[in-house]
Amino acid sequence: MIDSQSVKADAVVGADSRGFDGGKNINGRKRHVVVDTLGLLLGVMVTPADVGDSTAAQVLLAQVADAHHRLALVWADGGYTGSLVEYCLTALALVLAIVKRSDDMRGFVVLPKRWIVERLFAHLMRTRRLAGDYERRTTSAEAMVYWSMILLMTRRLARPRPARG
Repeated sequence: MIDSQSVKADAVVGADSRGFDGGKNINGRKRHVVVDTLGLLLGVMVTPADVGDSTAAQVLLAQVADAHHRLALVWADGGYTGSLVEYCLTALALVLAIVKRSDDMRGFVVLPKRWIVERLFAHLMRTRRLAGDYERRTTSAEAMVYWSMILLMTRRLARPRPARG
């Protein structure tokens, strides 16, 4: 799954790496993430908030496809429609499946497969340092996301397992 999250940037974040996301009224940065079906992070990219999802997805999906050769299908929300679907199929040999919300749905509705990436964002928000963006450089902000995921994965590994009977 691929998705993005806009977060407010602190005063130390320079004007060259911050932008304004008009859809969410946030002046800051945007975290673009790709996760697997277990919710584990495959790739992250931090950009100014005014960078479009499809533009950043081309770069991020190329990086993830190079690192994970067995990747064949990526789910995304409606913000990734358009030429990105054809780009993924021709250039990266990936199928980009758009999970859309039907028009007759009202209020909050859990969409299939989309909740997995939203759960990752919830885990990131539990790491207080990631509630906003306090890093000067985007590479440091990406490293903080990886650090948070390392904490999550070690907690999952250290969790006691029930005995098999």
